[in-house]
Amino acid sequence: MAELRVAPALLPVNVLTGFLGSGKTTLLNRLLRSPAFANCAVLVNEFGEVGIDHHLIESVEGDVVLLPSGCICCTIRGDLSAALRKLYDQRERGNVPPFTRVLIETTGLADPTPVLATVMHDTVLQHHFRLGNVITTVDVLHAAGQLARHAESRKQVALADRIVLTKADLAEPGAAESLSAELARLNPAAAIGVYSDDAELLLGQDVFQAEGKSAEVARWLRADQARQYFPVHRGNPNLHGDIESFVLEPGAGIDWAVFSLWLSLLLHRHGSRVLRIKGLLQVEGADTPVVIHGVQQLMHPPEHLSRWPEGLQRSSVVFIVQGLAPERVVASWQAFHARLTRA
Repeated sequence: MAELRVAPALLPVNVLTGFLGSGKTTLLNRLLRSPAFANCAVLVNEFGEVGIDHHLIESVEGDVVLLPSGCICCTIRGDLSAALRKLYDQRERGNVPPFTRVLIETTGLADPTPVLATVMHDTVLQHHFRLGNVITTVDVLHAAGQLARHAESRKQVALADRIVLTKADLAEPGAAESLSAELARLNPAAAIGVYSDDAELLLGQDVFQAEGKSAEVARWLRADQARQYFPVHRGNPNLHGDIESFVLEPGAGIDWAVFSLWLSLLLHRHGSRVLRIKGLLQVEGADTPVVIHGVQQLMHPPEHLSRWPEGLQRSSVVFIVQGLAPERVVASWQAFHARLTRA
């Protein structure tokens, strides 16, 4: 009998984003000095933006440098997919240290969606990497104006798993708390806080990490548990423009074929407007929940959790949409479900 081979664990890729001047490079500089980053590879747009000159030990190969903490840092030249493939090949050949995580810093005006799409659905990368958390820095002093004027800023917040408030010490008392409440309306699934350089808090658990799925899913669903959100909870359109969040409760004993067909049709028609989907489904015939997660038209393969998070034994799906009325999504599901279950 041939020996069974265990598939290698996928390397998590975290994305650090945030609007111009929001402090993401400052946060990255602190993280680079953390021992927790000893086995991390960092992709940046330019070395010059990251203050590592006085920490630099040696050049490893091409655009890769080795830092005192043991992590490696390299610049993105052109295509992100090519950069990740090259970095992985260097790891396999032993030309760079055997990193166990990748962190990508985007530019201040970047839409993170193409980065997430590359990691999730590149046919080569998906054999080696998985998407981790999206970390977005938000400047407490200037957030209100940036969110009101710049679609990129709103999208960076809407796609986040962790939102790091910066410059809170320079703002008026209570400003960080007030901003946190507004950001939670825009993205109820994100953990929001004034973090320092706690790498485990920022990067530790994510929705694709097997041992962390249940805790992470419970966290972002509980964010809405105390609110009156069903069938629709809407954010503040004056602050967030056309980006809104809501929670759909599709019911118990869901026919997976019906739900997945409805979701496929929804994303085929409105995928560019659906920024993020996170949810648990109580599927017919299953004792444990199915977790779903998507970015625009791109859905990660659904997976069963080993158990229901405590107090959350119901189907709940968080949607963050742009230019798509939540009522249309809810009505679409209700009509589709009613039509097919009657057939």
